[in-house]
Order: sequence, then structure tokens, then C-alpha cells
Amino acid sequence: MTRAQEQLKPMDHTAQNRCFGCGQANPAGLRLEFLLAGDGSVVSLPAIPEMFEGPRGFLHGGIVAALLDEAMSKSVRAKGFTAMTRHIEVEYLRPVASRAPIRIEGRTMQSDGRKHHTEARILDNTGAVLARGKALFIEVDPAGKAARRYKDRPVPED
Repeated sequence: MTRAQEQLKPMDHTAQNRCFGCGQANPAGLRLEFLLAGDGSVVSLPAIPEMFEGPRGFLHGGIVAALLDEAMSKSVRAKGFTAMTRHIEVEYLRPVASRAPIRIEGRTMQSDGRKHHTEARILDNTGAVLARGKALFIEVDPAGKAARRYKDRPVPED
């Protein structure tokens, strides 16, 4: 199936929040909108404004990482889970131009209990992969009880 033929449908989520990635209530955020693909992955088709540049004409590397992180997070959310990033790896392959249409894809590769292993990539309008990432997300209680329970625990050492 070609991209023109793919069936993307709007993803239901609580976008009226202050999330930097998807929150419509955050005037300084990216305000990404995600769509569900038939294979269970998520897709966003933004053109990120120049206010998020690093070098002139190109997105800041931290913004590129945030785009990948958001897509991977939404892939977990699409499966009905709320999770937070535990570990992320980003591979910057080519610069990501600001104001240019891009395609961000995220998918959950494997879930094991509260652990969700994900992948994402950013493509330009020719289909060239500009950046890709992998992450481990840990499922949390959406009411925040788990976060409060762990706030005083020591940080694990590697």
C-alpha cells in the first residue's frame, strides 16, 4: 500500500493539556496531532516552525529528539497505556529542515508487563529517513499515584 492509499484516522487523546509535544493548551509547544495507521503505528504530518531551530533553517537536536519521543509515547498510548520515557536513543542521520513537511512515525515493538519497547523515525517528503530513535517506556498510573510513590526513591545506578 502506498502512502497515498494508506488509511489514517484521527487518534483520540486528551489534547487539551499542556504537554509540550501534543498539548493544544500549550502556546509554546509543538501542538502535534497524531493519526492511527492500519498497522497500529502512529503518524504525524507537521511542518515545525522556525522558532524551534538550532542552526538557521534546521530544527534543534533537542526538538528532533522530542518529536521522536512524542511519537513513541503516542504509540504506547494507542495501545491504551499511559507510560513515561525511561531510556531513549536518538540517531541523527540528516538535518531536519524547519517549516518543511515531515512525517513522524512511531510504533510499539514489544510490550512486557509495564515495559514498552518502541521505535520512531522522521522522514522528509521524499521518504528519506532523517532521524530515528528507540526507547523504553514504563507504564504509569495516569492519576499520578505511582509517580508520587516513587518520588523519594533513590535514582537507580547503571
